[in-house]
Amino acid sequence: MKDCFNIKFDLKFLTIPLLITFFMASCSDTKEIEIEVYETSEAGNSLTKITQFSENENAVIININPEETFQTITGFGGSFTEASAYLLNKLSKENRKKILDAYFSEDGAKYSLTRTHIASCDFSLSNYTYAKVENDLLMEHFTIEDDKDDLIPMILESKAISKDGFKIISSPWSCPPWMKDNKNYVGGKLLPEFNDAFALYFSKYLHAYKKEGIDIWGVTVINEPHGNGNNWESTHFSPEEMTLFVQNHLGPKLEKDGWKDVKIFGYDQNRAGLPEWVDAMYKNEETSKYFAGTAIHWYESTYDYFPDALQYAHKKAPNKYLIETEGCVDSEIPHWQDDAWYWKKEATDWGWDWASEQDKHLHPKYAPVNRYATDIIGCLNNWVDGWIDWNMVLDRQGGPNWFKNWCVAPVIVDPEKDEVYFTPLYYVMAHFSKFMRPGAVKIGCTISNDELMTTAVKNPDGSIAIAIFNPTDKEQTIELRFNNQKKNSSISAKALQTVVIKP
Repeated sequence: MKDCFNIKFDLKFLTIPLLITFFMASCSDTKEIEIEVYETSEAGNSLTKITQFSENENAVIININPEETFQTITGFGGSFTEASAYLLNKLSKENRKKILDAYFSEDGAKYSLTRTHIASCDFSLSNYTYAKVENDLLMEHFTIEDDKDDLIPMILESKAISKDGFKIISSPWSCPPWMKDNKNYVGGKLLPEFNDAFALYFSKYLHAYKKEGIDIWGVTVINEPHGNGNNWESTHFSPEEMTLFVQNHLGPKLEKDGWKDVKIFGYDQNRAGLPEWVDAMYKNEETSKYFAGTAIHWYESTYDYFPDALQYAHKKAPNKYLIETEGCVDSEIPHWQDDAWYWKKEATDWGWDWASEQDKHLHPKYAPVNRYATDIIGCLNNWVDGWIDWNMVLDRQGGPNWFKNWCVAPVIVDPEKDEVYFTPLYYVMAHFSKFMRPGAVKIGCTISNDELMTTAVKNPDGSIAIAIFNPTDKEQTIELRFNNQKKNSSISAKALQTVVIKP
């Protein structure tokens, strides 16, 4: 585009009509960028549409380059857990619908990628397995009855609300205890003689859920294969053990039983351990054949999103998925009707108390909003294509949770009083899930102020969604540059914005 105010000519040779015509012709190809801006801020905006902007001379410049492309986005969302489903059943029909609409409707967050647990997890009411009869190698007594009162109805109702639908990744926390060396839900390892039975367990699960009207898009082999300090359901795998299980048992079994389109994800734990896991999973064509991608969690640190590990994982397997399957404000009792707390550095995680001395620096106090916004943007800028929050709904205690491992969810409820609190974390998630749709492509995006963070995608409908996070105490003027055009706006202090450029 030509700069209409930087053209040199001699006015004495131009008549007034000709001068007007010249300017009209010179500027005819100018089209101002049309944008919509939505903001969530400490000052009180909650995914609020902004139309008035302030200005100052020192604008933060954001350059958008749609020609520079990276990963294709799989989606954003949260997890269906027994705890969340149980609480929804205790609310009035109006509040149950209000919450599910907020997550899945066109007017809500439009979640597109979700997760659930295969049999029990810490956010179940008790321990249970689908294979209750010991040594049932053929799974003749396999049953998902435990899921039919709470979990399955929640998923089905969400499906009915969602216009575009959503993908589900399912994860076992433990194989059936009788398959393990310690015969316990917590800890232990899968015995080799039960490799085929555990693979069959997955196939039976996929079939049973499909029979209920629920298609599972992907599975992880096990949640947190390093274990979790032997606190709640877990099964320990080394990178090599998991790779061999998928290569020789799970992959072939799902393929044989007609589930070859179901994606298998390896690892499913914190990012610092990524290199050794992807080295084993993607060692060669044989080891990587059945892996669709790698699943990761964020609990290694409250501020570091481990870009080097993410970059390493992508380079090791550039054509595989890299999905964040779990993250939450853990080891905290939720603050009720207190938006300010979510913006302050008051939260602590498990590592604040329990991390080893050499790792303590990774677990300082933090602001929950900052942790979510920083991590999601950091992940998108380092090849992660999907990001899934943990529980969608918890109570004021941060449960129910059989282990009493209290956590925070974006939506907190008081079932006794039938009250609902949408925390700022709900709106943070919606900034991404609502505006960055499946099939979008991450595009080039740079920012001139390293105190702020930004990322951008181009959606299948041609729109461009730009996330901007300003954790500073100062309002910032933004100069958006796109296709040789400029557009000025501003972002409040301590705020997250999504800017949408219409096609």
